[in-house]
Amino acid sequence: MEVSLTSSSQAKVCKTELGCRDLRSCFGKTNEKNKIFARKPNKVSFDTQFSRLRKARLRFTVKAVHSEPILKAKSSTSSKSLDRLRLFVGLPLDAVSDGNTVNHARAIGAGLKALKLLGVEGVELPVWWGVVENEEMGKYDWSGYLAVTEMVQKAGLKLHVSLCFHASIQPRIPLPKWVMKIGEYQSSIFFTDRSGKHYRECLSLAVDDLPVLDGKTPIQVYRDFCESFKSTFSPFIGSTITGISMGLGPDGDLRYPSHHKPAKSGTITGVGEFQCYDTNMLNLLKQHAEASGNPLWGLGGPHDAPTYDHTPNNFFNDHCGSWESPYGDFFLSWYSSELVSHGNRLLSIASSIFGDSEADVYGKVPLMHSWYKTRAHPSELTAGFYNTASRNGYEAVAEMFARNSCKIILPGMDLSDEHQPHESLSSPESLLAHIRTTCNKHGVEVAGQNLASGGLEQIKKNMLGENPVDLFTYQRMGAHFFSPEHFPSFTEFVRSLKQPELHADDLPSEEGEATGSVETSSDPSIHLQTA
Repeated sequence: MEVSLTSSSQAKVCKTELGCRDLRSCFGKTNEKNKIFARKPNKVSFDTQFSRLRKARLRFTVKAVHSEPILKAKSSTSSKSLDRLRLFVGLPLDAVSDGNTVNHARAIGAGLKALKLLGVEGVELPVWWGVVENEEMGKYDWSGYLAVTEMVQKAGLKLHVSLCFHASIQPRIPLPKWVMKIGEYQSSIFFTDRSGKHYRECLSLAVDDLPVLDGKTPIQVYRDFCESFKSTFSPFIGSTITGISMGLGPDGDLRYPSHHKPAKSGTITGVGEFQCYDTNMLNLLKQHAEASGNPLWGLGGPHDAPTYDHTPNNFFNDHCGSWESPYGDFFLSWYSSELVSHGNRLLSIASSIFGDSEADVYGKVPLMHSWYKTRAHPSELTAGFYNTASRNGYEAVAEMFARNSCKIILPGMDLSDEHQPHESLSSPESLLAHIRTTCNKHGVEVAGQNLASGGLEQIKKNMLGENPVDLFTYQRMGAHFFSPEHFPSFTEFVRSLKQPELHADDLPSEEGEATGSVETSSDPSIHLQTA
C-alpha cells in the first residue's frame, strides 16, 4: 500500500496515489482480529505491544525535502472563503458498537494518518444511545468512544461528535435494550403509520414530555445523556472536539420517518406517508382540532393521502388537491409545528448544555427533494416541512435554529438536478438553494454533507460558491472510501480545495517536492517516521 504526496512546506497536496488493499480489507466484517480495544470493568485497555497487529505490517513514512513555500493561488474564489473552509470525513457508523469495542481499529488508525497527510481537518464520530446507555437507564459506558477520541487527538485531527438517539439498520445498532423492552408492551412510544405499522428506530416526538421511560420523559433522558457526555469528555471539548450534533429524529434528521428508505440519486421515490397514528400523536391532533373549533378534523390524518411508494395524487394533486383546502392547511400546519417544537426542545437541551463550551452545536435538516417541481412538494409535507410553491416552510425551522444559536447541517450537497430521474420531478439544487437562502436570512450558518459517494465536483461547487459553507463532512470512511476507484479522486478533490485553479507559475519545482508514503513493513506497529 502506498500514498505518495507532493507538497510544499505548507503541506499542499498536489498528487496522491493509493493502493489501499490492506485498508479495504480492514473495513470488512468485524471480528476479533480488528478489535484492539477490549472492554474491561470501568475502563478500556489498549494493547501497547500491538500483539494483535502482528499481521498489519503498516508503516507511515514522510520524507521531507527542502522546498520553497507555494505562492498564493490565483483563484476567483476569495481567500476568506478558503480560510473558513473545514473538511471532515465521517468514521464508520459502527466504529464503536455492542460491548463498547472499537471496530476496525487498525484501519481507522491508519486512515487517520492518511487523512492528516492529506490536510483534512478532522473526522466525525457517531455516538449511539444504544451503545452508551444500553443496559439500563442512567448507566453509561463511554469507554469505546473515549478510546477513539484519544486516537483522533494523537493523530492531530479535530473531532465532530454526532449524538445519535435513533437506531441504525445497516450496520445494525438498535435503541437501548431497556427502551426496546418498554416498547414491547407500550408500542405507542414509536411512530405509527396509517396501516398501524410501527417505526421502531426512534421514539415518537409525541412522547417527548410524557413519563414513558420508567417514570422519566425522553427529554429528561436525553438531557441526562448529554450531561454525562459533557462531564466525561470535558478534557477534549473545545480542543479536540470542536463540534457536536444533536440527533433530532430518524437518521439523526429533523423529520418524521415518512420514507423508510432515504431518497438516493438515480431512483424514483414515492411521496411518503404521514406518521401521525400512534396514540399520543392522535391525542395531540384531537386536542388541536377541538381548540380550533373543528373536532371532526382531529380523528386522523388525511384520508385521501397516498401511501409510501405512490406518486402524487388526490391529497397532493397540483390542482384541486386537498392540501390547498382549509382542512389541508389545518393539518399541515399542525403536523409541521409539532416537528419544529420537537426540534426546539432538543436543540434547547444542546444549547443549554454545550452553549458555554468552545464547541459549535449543530442539528441536521434533510433534503427531501423528490417532487420539488410540483406545487405541493409532497415529500417535504409528509416529512413535516410545510413547504409548497406558495409557502416557505423553512422559515420556522431557521428561526428555531437561530433562537438556539445552532448551526444547520444540510445533506445532499453532492446531488445535481441532471442526475435525477425525470419522472420524479426532483430538484435537489433548487431545494438546497432555497433552504440556504432562508438560513442566511436568519443568520444561521450552514454546514454540508453528501448523501452518496462521489459527486465531488458538485460538492466543491456548493462549498466554494457565493455563499460558502464553513464545514463539510464527507461520508464515510470504509472499504470503498480507500479503494483505488475512489481515494485518488478524493485526494485530488482535497488538493483542489486547498489550491483552487492553481496557476502554472505557482507550481513547485521538481527538486522542491516533498513526498510521503504509506507502505508495508515487517514492523508490527503502526507508527509515523519523519526524515
